[in-house]
Amino acid sequence: MAKHRYRITVEYLADNHGAPVEAEPLVFETENHDDVLALVARRAKDDAERSFLLGLKLFGEALLEGRENPLFAAIGPQFGTFMKAFKAAKKAETPAPVAHP
Repeated sequence: MAKHRYRITVEYLADNHGAPVEAEPLVFETENHDDVLALVARRAKDDAERSFLLGLKLFGEALLEGRENPLFAAIGPQFGTFMKAFKAAKKAETPAPVAHP
């Protein structure tokens, strides 16, 4: 299956006391079966939701890629259940399009 390719950059801006931090950013490349940017743009309203969705998509893809790994065996079914509930809840939040005469 063809996948979308991303470069992820995480910059450390401040420590847990609010003091600025100078550190090299964490940069890596990854792939995902979903268009993560479109999903986040469509579904996230703030930074907390963007962070959650990005983490969820990265985690989900890692589970899919490593589904044969015994370490992931215990969480796979629960993750699938969670994703179905998450998608259903998001669909329920999305207002239906308004038809114009």
